[in-house]
Amino acid sequence: MRSETEMLQTICDFARNDERIRAVMMNGSRANPQAAKDIFQDYDIVYFVDSVQEFVSDQSWISRFGDILIMQTPDKMDNPYAERFDKFAFLMLFSDGNRIDLTLFQIDQLDRFAHDSQTVMLLDKDGIFGDVPPPSNRDYLPVPPSEVQFYNCCNEFWWVSTYVAKGLWRRQLPYAIRMYEGPVRDMLMRMLSWHIGVVTNFNAEPGKEGKYYERYLEPTKWDAFLRTFAGGDYGELWQALFEMCALFRDAALTVADHFGYNYPIEDDHRVSEYLRKVRSLPPDATDIC
Repeated sequence: MRSETEMLQTICDFARNDERIRAVMMNGSRANPQAAKDIFQDYDIVYFVDSVQEFVSDQSWISRFGDILIMQTPDKMDNPYAERFDKFAFLMLFSDGNRIDLTLFQIDQLDRFAHDSQTVMLLDKDGIFGDVPPPSNRDYLPVPPSEVQFYNCCNEFWWVSTYVAKGLWRRQLPYAIRMYEGPVRDMLMRMLSWHIGVVTNFNAEPGKEGKYYERYLEPTKWDAFLRTFAGGDYGELWQALFEMCALFRDAALTVADHFGYNYPIEDDHRVSEYLRKVRSLPPDATDIC
C-alpha cells in the first residue's frame, strides 16, 4: 500500500506537470489535524482546472494514479445525458487499498465554490487562493438548534414512531425497519448531536453518521444507543424501539433544559402509550382502542 507521502507526491506531481490544472486542494480527514490516521482515510482532493470537460471526455489520465479496483462518477450517474460539466467527481478505489475522491472544478466558476474549513492547499500555481487559514473542524461542529428546529425534530420522531408500530403489527418487517432506521433514527441522531453539543459547549465534532459518538456520549447513553440496534426479529425491533424512545427522551430533555425550550412531553406520553397499546394488540384486532 502506497504511503501518504507517495500518494500526495503522485497527486501533486500530476498537477504540476499538467498546465490545465492550476491549483490543488485537500479536504476531509487528512486535512484535519485532530483526525486519527488510519489505512482507510480517503484523499479528498480538488483540482481546479481550465476545462473540466477535457478530463471527462478523455479519461486515459486516470491510470496515472494506479490500478483501479472500482470507480464511481456520481455526477454522470445523476446527469447521464449531460453534454458538459463544470464540476465532476471521480471516486477511485485502487487495488493497493488507497482511495482518492477527486473533484474537478472549473476555475472560472470559482465564485460558486463552497470553501471547507478542513482545507490544505497543496498547490496554487497562480496564487489565486492567497493565504488559506489553517485547517480546523469548524464547519463540522454541531450548531445549536432553534426552538422550531428542536420542536420539529421531536415531532418527527414521535410521529414516525407510530409508523414503525403499524408495520410491526401488520408483520411488515421491511417497512417497519425502513421507518425505524430511516426517519426515526435520523431524528435520534440529530438530538444526540445536539446533546453532545450541549455537554461539550458545541466544541466537539460528532462525526459523519455519529462515528465519534462513543468518544463524546456518556457511557450510559452510549450503551443505550447500542441497544437501539435490532436484528431481523419482530420482538427485537419492538424492544429496540422502546429503547430508542427512552434515549431520545433523555437527550431531548437535556437539550430542552439547556436552551429553555419546551419539550412536547404530552406528545411523548400519548405516543408512548399508543406504542404500548399497539404492541399488545392481537393479530386479529379490529379496533385499536
